[in-house]
Amino acid sequence: MIQRILSFLLLANLSFAQSNFINDSLDVYINREIKRWNLPGLAIAIVKDGKVIVSKGYGVSDVTKKTPVTENTVFQIASCSKAFTGTSLALLESYGKLNLDDKVTKYLPYFKMSEEWRTNQITIRDVLSHRIGFATFQSDFLNWNTVKPRKELIANMVNITPKYGLREKYGYCNLGFLTAGEIIPAVCDTSWDDYLKYHYFIPLGMNNTHTRFDDFKKDANASKAYTLVNGVLTEITPANVDNLGPAGSVVSCVNDMSKWVMMQIANGKYNGKQIVPASVIQNTRFPNTIVSKEQTYGLGWFMEEENGKKVVEHDGGANGFLSKTVLIPEEKAGFVILTNSDGQYLFEALGKILMREITGQKYYDYSPFYYTGFEMSSKGEWAKIEDLRKRASSYKSKPEDYKKLEGTYSNKVYGKITVTAKDKFAEVSFEFHPQYKAKLQFISSSKLMVEYNDPVLGVKEVGYKAEEKSLELRVNDFVDMDPYWFTKL
Repeated sequence: MIQRILSFLLLANLSFAQSNFINDSLDVYINREIKRWNLPGLAIAIVKDGKVIVSKGYGVSDVTKKTPVTENTVFQIASCSKAFTGTSLALLESYGKLNLDDKVTKYLPYFKMSEEWRTNQITIRDVLSHRIGFATFQSDFLNWNTVKPRKELIANMVNITPKYGLREKYGYCNLGFLTAGEIIPAVCDTSWDDYLKYHYFIPLGMNNTHTRFDDFKKDANASKAYTLVNGVLTEITPANVDNLGPAGSVVSCVNDMSKWVMMQIANGKYNGKQIVPASVIQNTRFPNTIVSKEQTYGLGWFMEEENGKKVVEHDGGANGFLSKTVLIPEEKAGFVILTNSDGQYLFEALGKILMREITGQKYYDYSPFYYTGFEMSSKGEWAKIEDLRKRASSYKSKPEDYKKLEGTYSNKVYGKITVTAKDKFAEVSFEFHPQYKAKLQFISSSKLMVEYNDPVLGVKEVGYKAEEKSLELRVNDFVDMDPYWFTKL
């Protein structure tokens, strides 16, 4: 039945005549679709032939105060930051400060992998291209929103066992970009944060763009962050990802990001000035890793084709924010979409519509297609959670069951957690995430439900091995796909 519905939607939309969606329909479309998706706010900038043809906001940045989103509303752009890092390392190569095929250990002697041969072989290009052997999001339970400093996060890589061989397979790795970013102060005595400020933000006039969480919190134009909790729009605390900065801590607005997009499309030139050499721009778009049959990865950019035209793009996702940056160099066009809820795929659907429009294809509305899948997935996920809660409430646990859980536990990758017994549950505290708490409730003698105070981490079923005094923790897959077993000390 679902396939029939989706086939009908596809045929119905493809039958529409091609129109100038950007000029004729963009406002009506976005205003309609943010209601469908219960998305508070969205900002968009579109660049064509060296000009900004759209730069505006829709909806609100603060649901309570009804503050309108404008072209200057600041959002976390998350992994759209990676293109800044990739461009920076390619720029340093053009200056003769390094070679992208240099070994990482040449600049960071504390960089170590679990196998010595891998440590000695990994290059700067490898860490920028998601090909060091880590699986997607591997170890990000620790890395994301953490208080563990940058250098210590990199040094901790020795405790992580890679899932794949070196350069064997694509695995999206935030630690790789952190490592690349920390090479900057090693070769030019300038922090990653200041390198971006003085090489891009100031020259391009990106006055509302920062890399530090404190600057984001102080910014009068900063948007609030939202998610959906069982279908209810809920404000959440944004993630402080300073310590993972080169992988995703840039905050910006579409007014500023349009300048970055224009510079990228013009091969490094902006307002008649060469900000970045054209050779550097092209270097970032050279495919280093095969992601799939349709996609490759360069230095902070995914590459694919749309109607025979090369598309250079990257998405970003953080607690309460989703973003997209797209370049279509042959059309001298590009766009950026920033949103303030992570409970939606409108940013993706709109991005696909614009890519079709820019590359001369018929209009097709992806939003109903995405929404159908999203709604089914969300309902299924919440049904599982409600079932877990029923099992927890019906299981006859005793206070002494939780007393036995008490203690300090350790995991080689994460570090320590502390479990404290309460009357009808146990509470978990985290060494490197003091802002997190988790509630543990038995659902059987060997299974528990873990529910975090941050909804981004989710509600999960986890294991407990009493005889081994070990406890499992899991978080949502988009944070980290791995289970973590902690052993009582």
